[in-house]
Amino acid sequence: MRYRAIVRRRLLLLMGLGIALFFSLCLDLSLGPARYSVGEVITALLRPAEVPKQLSVVIWQIRLPVAAMAVVVGAALSIAGAQMQTILNNPLASPFTLGISAAASFGAALVLAFGVTLIPVATEIMVPVNAFLMAMLVSLLIHAVSLRRGTSVQTIVLLGIAMVFSFNALLALVQFLASSEALSAVVFWTMGSLTKATWPKVFVTAGLLLAILPLFARRAWALTAMRLGDDKAMSFGIKVGRLRLETLALVSLLAAIPVAFVGTIGFVGLVGPHIARLMIGEDQRFFLPASALAGALLLSVSSVASKMILPGAILPIGIVTSLVGIPFFVSLVLSNSSRNW
Repeated sequence: MRYRAIVRRRLLLLMGLGIALFFSLCLDLSLGPARYSVGEVITALLRPAEVPKQLSVVIWQIRLPVAAMAVVVGAALSIAGAQMQTILNNPLASPFTLGISAAASFGAALVLAFGVTLIPVATEIMVPVNAFLMAMLVSLLIHAVSLRRGTSVQTIVLLGIAMVFSFNALLALVQFLASSEALSAVVFWTMGSLTKATWPKVFVTAGLLLAILPLFARRAWALTAMRLGDDKAMSFGIKVGRLRLETLALVSLLAAIPVAFVGTIGFVGLVGPHIARLMIGEDQRFFLPASALAGALLLSVSSVASKMILPGAILPIGIVTSLVGIPFFVSLVLSNSSRNW
């Protein structure tokens, strides 16, 4: 009976996160140069034929791709952070803190500042392709190091921190050498922005999310056991090294694609999983969807805040998420300075 009560409570919490996400999405859609009520937005979403043509066009063609991108990117980054924290057994692990986001920013900056591409591609997709390739390059480096005999999770985390500093330094060098016009473009992209979201980008990110989620769900029991430590997990018959490598590969892909589309959005992959963990616990059957919903809600609320902080202007969403994430990051460092996570 107690187990059923715990399951019921977790399901109710997931439902609550889902409802909060829906209303945040509707509020995001209601804000802009032309303001609409949440009721009008819900009607336009559910019964578009019953609203004026102008309202339908604004909601479905202009605002919904941006709002939907916030949801899918937030979910993807949060899941990536959750699984990084699980396999590395470190509360500070995330795509942002392991250098994946910094590498993607550097790849994009090469195109924006100098037109340098890693592979020849069409002009309109050079930025996301370069960002993706640089992010995956760092991920492959982390893979290679993790395969070395005797490599610990602490080594991987330290390598990630080194990658953050290295690519931030390279990015600063690009900004120093870039022209004034290119500099403004680089700075804007590295702040993170959803304003250039399109339906194809939303579909690619959502498709990637839907493809990877079942793979994590199939490993839910093994990933939950990883939280007990490598020795305990191996005693259950889990191939820890293989599971860590497979998970890191999926996480790298899940983190690189969104960053390649929307720029650097920090701390969602760090804060989202911790919110889910505080609400749900470590059981991956519930922790996984809770992380996705918490990250999506966090980025959706940040999108709303980016429109409301300065009337008539939309702040880069990376600034908003950093303002939320930095205090949380500091509190994690302080709370874990005297004990193991």
